[in-house]
Order: sequence, then structure tokens, then C-alpha cells
Amino acid sequence: MRAHRWQDLTPRQRTLVLVLGSIQLSLAAAAWADLATRSSREVNGSKVRWAAIIAINWIGPLAWFRWGRRPGASPIRLRR
Repeated sequence: MRAHRWQDLTPRQRTLVLVLGSIQLSLAAAAWADLATRSSREVNGSKVRWAAIIAINWIGPLAWFRWGRRPGASPIRLRR
């Protein structure tokens, strides 16, 4: 089995790669932003560990949103 080069892909395959890559990067960026806005008390485990886990393709960001945040904790802080 040989590796495909970008030039070997059809236009549809190229589009799919770009769309999936964009979704994955957006998901990771959202997870890192959410992690950055939370205090250590609102995170299940170490923030450094979660930052590294989020870097794992697809699984990391999804794991963060499922298991990384403490229930009921919200990063949104209202000013009074």
C-alpha cells in the first residue's frame, strides 16, 4: 500500500480532507479556549494534562467536553 500525495487525490477527497481538518482544529481550539477560561477547581484533573490530551486528534477534544469539566461549572463569569 503506497501513501497518497495531495496531487493524487480527487477534488472531492481534497475537500473532505480540508473540511475534516478544519472541524478537528476548530474543536481543539474550542476545547483549549474552554480549558483556559476555567479555574483549576472546575477541571477534573490537571489543566496541563488536559491541554496535552486535547492535542490528540478528535479523541482529546471530545474527551475534554465529556470528562474534563466538572458538572455545573461554567466558564462564563458575570460582572456585577
